[in-house]
This record gives sequence, structure tokens and C-alpha cells, in this order.
Amino acid sequence: MPRTTVFDVVIVGAGPVGLYLGALLLQEGVSVRILEQRTEPGVHSRAIGIHPPSLAALELAGVASAMVAEGVRVPRGMALSGGREVAQLSFDQAGMQWPFVLTLPQVRTEAILEARVRELDPEALVRDFCVDSLHDGGTSLTLSGRRNTGDQQESVAGRLVVGADGARSALRRLLRISTSGRDYPDTYVMGDFPDTGTDGSTAMLYLEPGGIVESFPLPGGLRRWVVHTDALLSGPTAPGLAELVKARTGVEVQAEANSMLSAFDVRFRIARRMVQGRAALVGDAAHEISPIGGQGMNLGWLDAQALAPVMVAALRGEATGPRLQSFERRRMAAARSASRQAWLNMALGRPLPASFLRFRHAGVRAVFRLQGVQDLVARRFTMAHFR
Repeated sequence: MPRTTVFDVVIVGAGPVGLYLGALLLQEGVSVRILEQRTEPGVHSRAIGIHPPSLAALELAGVASAMVAEGVRVPRGMALSGGREVAQLSFDQAGMQWPFVLTLPQVRTEAILEARVRELDPEALVRDFCVDSLHDGGTSLTLSGRRNTGDQQESVAGRLVVGADGARSALRRLLRISTSGRDYPDTYVMGDFPDTGTDGSTAMLYLEPGGIVESFPLPGGLRRWVVHTDALLSGPTAPGLAELVKARTGVEVQAEANSMLSAFDVRFRIARRMVQGRAALVGDAAHEISPIGGQGMNLGWLDAQALAPVMVAALRGEATGPRLQSFERRRMAAARSASRQAWLNMALGRPLPASFLRFRHAGVRAVFRLQGVQDLVARRFTMAHFR
């Protein structure tokens, strides 16, 4: 039987979080293997928003500038209802290096991160590896699995192991870490269409009686539309989405030029723990957050940023027990805070009678005259409070 090579760190999952953590560790001279069950990079781009604290974190991996060069800078957001402005919000907060939210399709985000990983170690990323068993050897953890291209079992061992393999994490299951949370009643449909309007780089929120409609600029002259629906659509269509957008906002989108379409429901799940022995969970593997507000991917990056130096210290033989406890406590608190923000975002976008909306919006307009309120809301929406 061939001897299994032991790496310093094995990361399960080559999404944006796993690739980012891999880049951070490789920069520190750590030997890394990233195991990904997909044979090719993903083609779907559900996550598009990159918040200022994440851009600061991504700069540590040497990829922020490349992302900013490709993405669209969104410096402000505006909320409308019945064609009338409810509130306007600037994302330019004092002391922020990146005074905007960046939109970039997840496909490109992952491609830039993968290129950085391969630049640091061309062999670090291993695709077509589906982890199905875990063995604790005392000084390392051995992950075994099979490839789609063959039946032979393969093994990879790491002194430390990280699960960055999403909400249905195989590593979390193998570690027998349970989760808790709740399902929300909210459902949405979203799609990308050519940007034929005049909103430019502004993020738009339409707070209408039938439910919220959100609109965000994307690179390539596109715009993403997200619409609250009465129920989860099993077979969403571009004409159906276009009809919903027009009915609620009056805006016409070119259904025939749709380039992405997806319907989804919403849940919150959080792992009982993020650290167990030589293993840790980050991103959606540790906490699944509503995509409304675009916090999930960003939370994962901030998890990885916090975990990487602790792992490097542990590999050097330093005592890291208290630091790991602090990491877990702080990151789980951040996930719960993000979940509360996501709940508020969804609550504001649920269908309501027009009479109640007019009353609520009048209150919002009055409160938003206070600069302090605007600053607080902007910090919440840009995740600046996670810095």
C-alpha cells in the first residue's frame, strides 16, 4: 500500500472560502492540499457582493486589486416605493479603505482565487476528489475518497483539516457535528439581464405591496434582479421573472437576453461547534445564512482570515487553545449577528398592505434625516461592524 503524504493543512472544498484560506496559508509557507469534488469550476454565480471588510481581507491574499479591476463599484443604495424615494444610503464610511460594495460574479471570484493558489503552488488544488471517510491517526487526520474517473480509494492526510465544503458539508458530517437553526417562509427568484435602465452603479430596492424587488449592477453591462415570491417556484422562467419585475416596479427587462435564473428558499443553520480536535469548519459549513444581504461568502472569508494565523501558530508548535476558543466564540457570534441582519432584511421585503407601507415609509424618511442613523445602517449593510 502506498504511503500517504501528510500535508500541514488539508482543506475540503474549493469554493471562494476554501481557495482564499488556501492562498493565505500557502503564503506562509504551509503545505496545503485543497480537495474539491467538482471536476470543473462552478458555472453558477449566486454570490455577487463583496463587502469592504472582505476586500481588506482579500488584499492579504493579493487578489483584491484584480477583483476590483473586474467588478462594479456600488457606492450607494436607494429604496423606492410606488415610484417615490424612501431612503438613500451611501456606502462611503469614514476610515474605510474600500468605500463601496463590489459586485463580481462568483465564477470570476473563484477563478481569481484559484489562479492565486496555483501561482503559489500549482499542485495545491486537487479536483474530482469526493471525501467519504475520516480517520484520526493522532498526529494527523486522514481523508479518504474516490474519484469519478475510477474506483480506487485514495487518501490524503493533514496535520490540520478544514471544512470549507458548503452547507451540506461532508467533513461536518464525518466529524458528527450537528447543526441547529430554522427555515424561513421567504422565497425568491433571481436572474441576470442586460442593464437597459438609468440606475448606473446604484443598488435599487423596490419596497412594494407584493414584496421586495432588488436590483444590482454587474460587470458586462448586466443587472441582477431578485424578487420575493409567494412560494418557491419549481420551474422559474425568464418571462415570468420579467413579468414580476414590471408589475411591481414598472421596469421592463429583456427576458430573451436572460443569462442566469434561479429560485431559492431561505434558512439559517449554525454548527454546534466550529473547532473539533485537529479540524475546523468555516463559511457555509459552519453557518448557513440567508443570501438576502449577501453576507454568507463574506462571513466565510472573515472566518478564514481569523483562522489562518492561529493555524500557522499551531503548526509551529505554539499553544493555541485560548486563541481557538476566541476564534470560535467570535465567529459564531458574528454568524448569529449576520442572521439577525438577514432576518431584518427579509422582514422589510415581505408583502404588506399599501396603507401600512405608506405609514412605515413615512417613519423611515423621518428617521433617515438623522446622519447618525444613515451611518449606522450603512455600517450594517456593508458589514463594517465585522471589522
